[in-house]
Amino acid sequence: MEEPIRCAAVNVDGIHLALGMKDGSFTVLRVRDMTEVVHIKDRKEAIHEVKYSPDGTYLAVGCNDSSVDIYGVSQRYKKMGECVGSLSFITHLDWSSDSRYLQTNDGNGGKEVTNKDEIKGVHWASWTCVSGLEVNGIWPKYSDINDINSVDGNYIGQVLVTADDYGIVKLFRYPCLRKGAKFRKYIGHSAHVTNVRWSHDHQWVISIGGADHAVFQWRFIPERKLKDALHIAPQESLADSNSDESDSDLSDVPELDSEIEQETQLTYRRQVYKEDLPQLKEQYKEKQKSGTSKRRERAPGNSIRLHFVHGYRGYDCRSNLFYTQIGEIVYHVAAVGVIYNRQQNTQRFYLGHDDDILCLAIHPLKDYVATGQVGRDPSIHIWDTETIKPLSILKGYHQYGVCAVDFSADGKRLASVGIDESHTVVLWDWKKGEKLSIARGSKDKIFVVKMNPYVPDKLITAGIKHMKFWRRAGGGLVGRKGYIGTLGKNETMMCAVYGWTEEMAFSGTSTGDVCIWRDIFLVKTVKAHDGPVFSMHALEKGFVTGGKDGVVALWDDSFERCLKTYAIKRAALAPGSKGLLLEDNPSIRAISLGHGHILVGTKNGEILEVDKSGPITLLVQGHMEGEVWGLATHPYLPICATVSDDKTLRIWDLSPSHCMLAVRKLKKGGRCCCFSPDGKALAVGLCDGSFLMANADTLEDLVSFHHRKDIISDIRFSPGSGKYLAVASHDSFVDIYNVMSSKRVGICKGASSYITHIDWDIRGKLLQVNTGAKEQLFFEAPRGKRQTIPRMEVEKIGWASWTSVLGLCCEGIWPVIGEVTDITASCLTHDKMVLATGDDLGFVKLFRYPAKGKFGKFKRYVAHSTQVTNVRWTCDDSMLVTLGGADMSLMVWTNEMEGSREKRPCDSEESDTGSEEDGGYDSDVTRENEISYTIRALSTNIRPMFGIKPHLQQKEPSIDERPPVSRAPPQPEKLQTNNVGKKKRPIEDLMLELVFGYRGRDCRNNVHYLNDGDDIIYHTASIGILHNVATGTQSFYQEHNDDILCLTVNQHPKFINIVATGQVGDSADMSPTAPSVHIWDAVNKQTLAILRCYHSKGVCSVSFSATGKLLLSVGLDPEHTVTIWRWQEGAKIASKAGHNQRIFVAEFRPDSDSQFVSVGVKHVKFWTLAGRALLSKKGLLSTLEDARMQTMLAVAFGANNLTFTGTISGDVCVWKDHILCRVVARAHNGPVFAMYTTLRDGLIVTGGKERPSKEGGAVKLWDQELRRCRAFRLETGQVTDCVRSVCRGRVSTGCYKRHVYEVPSGRHLTDQAAIDRITWATWTSILGSEVMGIWSRHAEKADVNCACVSHSGISLVTGDDFGMVKLFDFPCPEKFAKHKRFLGHSPHVTNIRFTSGDRHVISAGGDDCSLFVWKCVHTPH
Repeated sequence: MEEPIRCAAVNVDGIHLALGMKDGSFTVLRVRDMTEVVHIKDRKEAIHEVKYSPDGTYLAVGCNDSSVDIYGVSQRYKKMGECVGSLSFITHLDWSSDSRYLQTNDGNGGKEVTNKDEIKGVHWASWTCVSGLEVNGIWPKYSDINDINSVDGNYIGQVLVTADDYGIVKLFRYPCLRKGAKFRKYIGHSAHVTNVRWSHDHQWVISIGGADHAVFQWRFIPERKLKDALHIAPQESLADSNSDESDSDLSDVPELDSEIEQETQLTYRRQVYKEDLPQLKEQYKEKQKSGTSKRRERAPGNSIRLHFVHGYRGYDCRSNLFYTQIGEIVYHVAAVGVIYNRQQNTQRFYLGHDDDILCLAIHPLKDYVATGQVGRDPSIHIWDTETIKPLSILKGYHQYGVCAVDFSADGKRLASVGIDESHTVVLWDWKKGEKLSIARGSKDKIFVVKMNPYVPDKLITAGIKHMKFWRRAGGGLVGRKGYIGTLGKNETMMCAVYGWTEEMAFSGTSTGDVCIWRDIFLVKTVKAHDGPVFSMHALEKGFVTGGKDGVVALWDDSFERCLKTYAIKRAALAPGSKGLLLEDNPSIRAISLGHGHILVGTKNGEILEVDKSGPITLLVQGHMEGEVWGLATHPYLPICATVSDDKTLRIWDLSPSHCMLAVRKLKKGGRCCCFSPDGKALAVGLCDGSFLMANADTLEDLVSFHHRKDIISDIRFSPGSGKYLAVASHDSFVDIYNVMSSKRVGICKGASSYITHIDWDIRGKLLQVNTGAKEQLFFEAPRGKRQTIPRMEVEKIGWASWTSVLGLCCEGIWPVIGEVTDITASCLTHDKMVLATGDDLGFVKLFRYPAKGKFGKFKRYVAHSTQVTNVRWTCDDSMLVTLGGADMSLMVWTNEMEGSREKRPCDSEESDTGSEEDGGYDSDVTRENEISYTIRALSTNIRPMFGIKPHLQQKEPSIDERPPVSRAPPQPEKLQTNNVGKKKRPIEDLMLELVFGYRGRDCRNNVHYLNDGDDIIYHTASIGILHNVATGTQSFYQEHNDDILCLTVNQHPKFINIVATGQVGDSADMSPTAPSVHIWDAVNKQTLAILRCYHSKGVCSVSFSATGKLLLSVGLDPEHTVTIWRWQEGAKIASKAGHNQRIFVAEFRPDSDSQFVSVGVKHVKFWTLAGRALLSKKGLLSTLEDARMQTMLAVAFGANNLTFTGTISGDVCVWKDHILCRVVARAHNGPVFAMYTTLRDGLIVTGGKERPSKEGGAVKLWDQELRRCRAFRLETGQVTDCVRSVCRGRVSTGCYKRHVYEVPSGRHLTDQAAIDRITWATWTSILGSEVMGIWSRHAEKADVNCACVSHSGISLVTGDDFGMVKLFDFPCPEKFAKHKRFLGHSPHVTNIRFTSGDRHVISAGGDDCSLFVWKCVHTPH
């Protein structure tokens, strides 16, 4: 056709085909032979729709100019009429069955309706209109978008098919009257689908894509055939050719169970993520530079160790409780992974997380555990339950938190699900720390992920109205929804397991059914519990399930029969069981089997062990959902009381039994409690403004009052006899009651905000009050008269207790980032030495008391996840009890006093800010720390010069260039030569033959023996040198293009003579000038690998791991980044900021591939490589009296995890793990610059700066324990020996002019002609027309420093500020003459000379203090 076609229609008898054109005409063709019947053009705009009437008499033609023309078919398409009144272009037309009515849709979606009732009776022959009563349902409920392009109704199948702008074909029921009807959707087209039609027999749907130019043919399967189709050919899974349920299918889903509802509402977002703290600190520090003038208090000598945790996270987690290999129990609460030994009733803790752990999975061998946490970039830790050490840390692909994890059957892979918007699913190779595949999971919450035990590439996820079967495909995952068919509704799945073959899967629903799946099809459902099935566990022959109904059920292997049920009831508790079960039939959240028992975790925070024969033992208990705030320790017994929003008051034993002694349900939640001084009564403040006093043993009521409307926030008995009781409320009053007469005797008024803490003085006459507005107020008891006390006097008053967080005595407890965090609680030991605090970020900190001056030093402990609501010392200060608000855990810490230190060092983090008193001073170290390394290309003049550079000066015409008319004698030789009569041979090339010099002034550990001591390897400038000790010959590695700063040798026998060297660079942008590490073979000088690294400025330390496969490098960038490489592949494994000040050395432990130590300016850190993550611990000094962090310069290693570091003051520190255990004082009189561990016999060599004396020497050899030593004296003849010596020269200044003087009179010659006639004995000038060509184009930045012409007078060598030696022909008057360049020196070659006979050139490096000897290669005759 000549014109583009927009629409087509075929007459009922199949004879005529009408085509609507873009130019407003339409053509009718005979179908048989495609000959034209008529061509009519009545309109100017495109024809959008043509349609024949059902009886074949009329053709309706809809045009874009909003009119419809009717033509008579038998009258050779004569125009019969015209429909007008449409407001916009015509989009769709339909005839009624009797061909009397025509319905149209226009672009506004408008529909012309004249008489409603008349229309109701009309039966339409076809339905292709997108608007109208019968197709309301194809539009979404709340939006008025116009994106459905085509509709076609199938009256027989009662279905409707639509095509839209998103490339989706949808199937609806017809008619669908209510908006937002359910549908199935089919994907295939890429962009908009422009038209869709049923075939005449309604077996097929044809759809066409606008942009993809594709025609799709879909087969229609009616519902009755669907079931048969499934049984015949599940592999084709026709039903599901990708159809997704519609988005609006919430209408008929059963109400979600209240517990699940609650859980889906939980948010794990944080105002402040722990990852952001360091940056925040820096920001606030900048602001507060001025404020910290006072010297800060030291951190306290005491430390605490986590001893026992009461609580288990069951209210929003499931299947997070397992037996380990040796029968211990592993679970999690708050930010702690707990390993509980039920025989000894002790716990061990994994404390690597810093926020709530949300999920836990156990390795098939039951020795490793994976835990996932909350965080901005949340991490998954895989750790060993035996050693409690992290093996791998995975992060980088989830957001906000990780809610489900699962190991594969071979234990090599791990699947995880995040709580971001799309609940991302990630598959990991956890040992390598690499992501294998990633996919978006679902909009709604996913509760569980399970990996197929038979096929490691398959997994399932289950969650809210979600059951998906995934298969790994390369770096992605392909998911298919479970197909339910007519067996049920799309349910919420709470748990899932695989069955006895790879096809079978089982899931528990929120309504109490168990669904049985084969491949992706639901085969049947079995009613298992009343209420949701929360947990499920597969056995060899059968299953065990647990539900909200508090019943554990054992099933056979096909869920045909329930073999046995156990109800969790108080009556079933075993006689010797400790603790108390709070209620019968608690909701069961986790089930695990092993060691002849069933392990059950409940929503109430209990862990129970069910014996197969029936009795139940209670192992762990904690508070239930709701925050816990109230905490009191008993005045003379090791017990404490807690009260919580879960409406319970509990008494806990802190001594070895660690159990709950008593519990009482309250009518309302409580926020505070307090024992009377005699320990007989217990006062409890409730959330509704009432409080009660109970008998401390039986917890029965003694008396209760209700005087306030708001929360009672603190409650305190007066000391001594406990005559008065002070009750503080959020109404901002404190009421004082007389306990004996039970009357209110006083009210303290005047607080402007709610009351947070109250304390009595020793006499029971004065109250100290803290308010939410950060006021510190004082009231006299019992009347409550307000007193003003000067700030200085407060600490002179003897307080019976101190739980205040305000005032001068505790100014130092507020952190640098006080604006984003609040200190919620504090408590002072009874000996008034140590103040413990708890804050919003979940840190427990210990300060020295009084903590005066801002930002006191502290020890900090992470175990709670969100805020710590309360902290209390026990009566004898032997333990600290802390409460986590939202994590509902009660943690018991033992106090390790100073002096009783020998037990075990504790894991605390020292305070964040470096020590003020720095670790000593040494000129060498200071200079080294201040060197700024520049790359050659940026190096500048070594001498201050002025004037115009020679190659930029205007040249006067010399005599040579004037025409030779004169009869003057011939021009004399420019240079006197001493080889008269010989043939002059130009020098063609220079070869490096010897280098005198070694870079020691700012490097260390960069000389090594090779080949059993025959050779030594070291570096200077940009040259690596292999020096044969016997013959004195040298060979060179010259591939570096800038200064080498560090060198190390691979000690592993597999990698013999392999050397790594790191060089200076500028920005870390992967450009040629970026810093790099070269790994090369010392013997044949082959480069094996070049690591282009992200350390800007340069690489200052390199070290190989024990197996020789990993390489560690440290950069000079501001963060001093530490990076680990697999050097053979050139792959970066892990990288992390090291320290904000210079790191001098980082070295792997000689027996490890994962542990290394870095030392630097006031810094020593112990690192572990876990997968692709680097974990570091700062060295802990607090264990030794008066130890202070010094600047560390060198490191060596001993057996049994000992580490030795050499300091600036000459001491050597000895560390066990990361704790300082002793100091070898004054091992050298000056800084200890170098240390080396001999692998064969474990002896340690140290080198330092030392004045030689009888017993001392700059090199000492020590035994493994660093107890005895032998000194070696170096015969260098200097006053101070230093295991690197330094000397530098400066040269006089000048400007860019050549001056010629007559000797001896000193007359300045200016006559150019006279100058040109002089013959020079030697030429070392860098100026003059004869050497114009030696100045390079890039000389704006740097100068040529020296030059020398060969004795033969025909060659010239120069040295410049770039560190290059260049060879020119002499003379070279043309600018930018041709030359050869030789690299090797650092910036600034200061002098250069030919030796006699022109055999060698010697060049001197200014910066590298080295002499290079180059052999001259003469051109052959």
